Amino acid sequence: MGYQLPEELIFLKNKNEVQKVSKESLKDKVCIITGSTSGVGLEALKRFAKSGAKLVMVCRNEEKAIRVKKEILNEYNVLIDIIIADFSKLNDVREAAKIILRDYPQIDVFVNSAGLHSTKLIHTEEGFELVYCVNHLAPFLLINLLANRFKESVNCRIILVNSEGHRFNGLNPKDLNWNKRHYTGLRGYGASKTAELLTLIKFKELFRGSDVTINAMHPGDVKTNIGNNNGLLYKWFLHNVTWNFLKDSKISGEAIYYLASSKELNYVTGRFFHLTIDEKPAKHARDKEMAEVIWDLSMSMTGLNE
Repeated sequence: MGYQLPEELIFLKNKNEVQKVSKESLKDKVCIITGSTSGVGLEALKRFAKSGAKLVMVCRNEEKAIRVKKEILNEYNVLIDIIIADFSKLNDVREAAKIILRDYPQIDVFVNSAGLHSTKLIHTEEGFELVYCVNHLAPFLLINLLANRFKESVNCRIILVNSEGHRFNGLNPKDLNWNKRHYTGLRGYGASKTAELLTLIKFKELFRGSDVTINAMHPGDVKTNIGNNNGLLYKWFLHNVTWNFLKDSKISGEAIYYLASSKELNYVTGRFFHLTIDEKPAKHARDKEMAEVIWDLSMSMTGLNE
């Protein structure tokens, strides 16, 4: 009998596993993808376009979104809409939700790929720690605002692009905005991804009894521009050193497509995947009592309990 990795390190094995693929079609399905102008979100957008899906890009940068749309349309005959929303501004998220509810009576797939990593402590206009706001609060708000539409839709799938970075943790419900602690980029990022996984537990309950499934995934150790908002030294190291150890982000697009379309996942919900391999997240991200605490705090911080 071979040596078994402990549960907390199983992701080291899973990243080398043969990944699953889906040949199912999403033709004419309405697929909303946030953060779809670069990296993982862009690769998902391309893969969905290849299948003929009706695409909705939710992006911060309108100029980049228009350029990406043109590139996609040059290769695929699909419909693409653009909704501009900065996830560091919760009012932008609310406006995006209004547009989606107005224009899309059916939502087949919702992929949240918008994400940020910061080496410095930055607060938004509303006083939230920036990474926590973009990575957790904004998608938490958007999913809640769209919850009834998801339930009204047939066989809707929600996919949260999370990260093995949740294992860095950093989540402290008494100091979510890092006003009292020393901030580090890894722990700030880990806090946001841990919060997302904890609220996944509650979202699973929210959608129980409906056709909606909601799952999270690690997009693989791939080349993306996350962190490009940081200083010159960080960006140089990212592109000249870190990237040498990473894989092509196309594998992320294929994995997301599998999670969005495979019949094997018709009734699978509330799970965390390493690409396409079902995996247990870290123990602290499975704490049901903490999930209740973070859910309530997220409801308060986003104004959903008013």
